[in-house]
Amino acid sequence: MITCLIRYQIDPFKQEAFAQYGKAWGQIIPRNGADLIGYFAPHEGSLTTAYGIYNIENLAAYEAYRKSLAADPLAQANHDFSRRERFILQENRIFLKNISLPHAPGISP
Repeated sequence: MITCLIRYQIDPFKQEAFAQYGKAWGQIIPRNGADLIGYFAPHEGSLTTAYGIYNIENLAAYEAYRKSLAADPLAQANHDFSRRERFILQENRIFLKNISLPHAPGISP
């Protein structure tokens, strides 16, 4: 399993547009084969940094996922929305693996 972390630099005056964009991915990503962890918008601190995070089995599954997204009309509409509204100033993607597994059970006081 790998995790895709997308770091966005967004226009701080267009946070509502980014929220609409992230909510749409909440429907689109799972139906195209990835396990969405979530889209995260600024709350405190920087008003220009946001994230999208999802898990996928491997890079081969990622390639199949991208092909599925390319054929999905809602995914295309969401991409068109972001280009039209220009709230994403920069987008960077990194693939990570969780090296801390397995986690120990939590300790209750």
